[in-house]
Amino acid sequence: MQDRAAAIPARLLRAAPGQTALDLCAAPGGKTLQLAASGATVTALDQSAGRLRRVTAGLARTGLAAETIVADAAAWPDERQFDAVLLDAPCSATGAFRRHPDVLWNARPGDVPALAQIQARLLASAAPRVRPGGVLVYSVCSLEPEEGEGQVRGFLAANPTFTLDPVAPGEGGAPLASLASEGWLRILPHHAEGGLDGFFIARFRREPH
Repeated sequence: MQDRAAAIPARLLRAAPGQTALDLCAAPGGKTLQLAASGATVTALDQSAGRLRRVTAGLARTGLAAETIVADAAAWPDERQFDAVLLDAPCSATGAFRRHPDVLWNARPGDVPALAQIQARLLASAAPRVRPGGVLVYSVCSLEPEEGEGQVRGFLAANPTFTLDPVAPGEGGAPLASLASEGWLRILPHHAEGGLDGFFIARFRREPH
């Protein structure tokens, strides 16, 4: 089961049969299943063996296939490159307060800066895994700019071979109100009738050569 907003990042990759896709922080597996259902050849990575078992169980239940690997995405030594890379990064989860109000009570002042550092390391690790001409989607279920807009600006400054690939209006099922002028998505819980999780999503494309 996924919240409506959580289903959008994998759709924005536009993975297709014949392509390769990497889900860098795969557990619990909803996005991996989406990518596998697209027909792409999928590799799913997670540092927790226990959480990765949920991914393999989901694949078995649905009859879908993906390579699953237990590894830290920031230090994975594999040098393969992929057509599509998804980084749904660990975050403060402040966007999920509609369903999990306890996240706001449990948050501490130092959490966001610490998580922003982790996200930056993961983005740095993701960049060379995208083949020339390929696509990287970054997402967090956070409302904090340090985990969203700030990460985009830092990533583009550090990776000149990447450009922001603007999301089209309504693409991936995103509410129109969520599309920022810069081309990324800042999804807020009130952007859809009945509510949805808050998310930040940005898509990057690597230059062909």
